[in-house]
This record gives sequence, structure tokens and C-alpha cells, in this order.
Amino acid sequence: MNPNAEKTVSDLLRETRIEVVPATFVLVGLSHQNWTRLLENPELSPRAESPFLIFRDGREVTLLLEEDDWQRIRHIVRDAKIERGFRVVTLDIELPWNVIGYLARVTEILAASGIPVGALSSFSRDHLLIKQDDLGRALSVLSEQVNELC
Repeated sequence: MNPNAEKTVSDLLRETRIEVVPATFVLVGLSHQNWTRLLENPELSPRAESPFLIFRDGREVTLLLEEDDWQRIRHIVRDAKIERGFRVVTLDIELPWNVIGYLARVTEILAASGIPVGALSSFSRDHLLIKQDDLGRALSVLSEQVNELC
């Protein structure tokens, strides 16, 4: 039986550690054509040791890159849509996919304080994109609900 199955969202929040990735990130929206151009230049790939995200749908390709990686590729994708100044905040608790309302509760807490957030899910953890200017406030609000800030 899953040990998280009987826990409430509040219980899970109390067990959560918050980790902030030290780097600043850029969210990049590319056309499929520009994505193909990037793939043709493997030296422009994100560094293997840095966190990154690639998501391709029918409309565009979205990249989440550390600022340093963005600086290396920006010359080849000048017409990309970009949003800068994000920090990645990891909600460090391994959650099974049957947990309902955890991420909704976290974003509700932040929304109540007027903090915009983007949400990403990896296989077992959720991550938030929060602008650097909002990070201090976000951590302060979340610290009242979680186990530990790292």
C-alpha cells in the first residue's frame, strides 16, 4: 500500500522540503523551425549537468534553460519568445500520481499572496517557476506550511 495514500494534502505539505535551484532560468518559446535549427547544432545543447526542460507540442517548443545556456544559443533563435528571471523551486517530496490537490493547494497559497507561478511536474516531484523578485515572499509564505526550506 502507498504510504502517502491516507495522508491529507496538509500532511504532505508539512512533510515537504523546499529547495531553490541556485541558477536563474529563462523560459523560451521557439517555432518548430528554430527548434530544428538548434538540433542541427549539438554544441548548442544545454550543459548536461544543468537542469533543463524541453516540451514540444503542436504549436511550439518550450525550453527552460539556465541563463548561461540561454546566452550560448540566443544568437541562433533571435525571434524566440522569452521570459527571464525565473528561479526553480522544488517541492521535495516524492508524490505518487494518485495524490489529488497537492499542487493546487501550493499554488492557492501563493495566489492568495499575489505571487504568480508556473508549475512543472517531473516523474515524482513538482517544481515551481517563480520570478526572482517574488522569491523571498514566496518562500516566506510557503515556510508557514512546509517542513523545511533549503
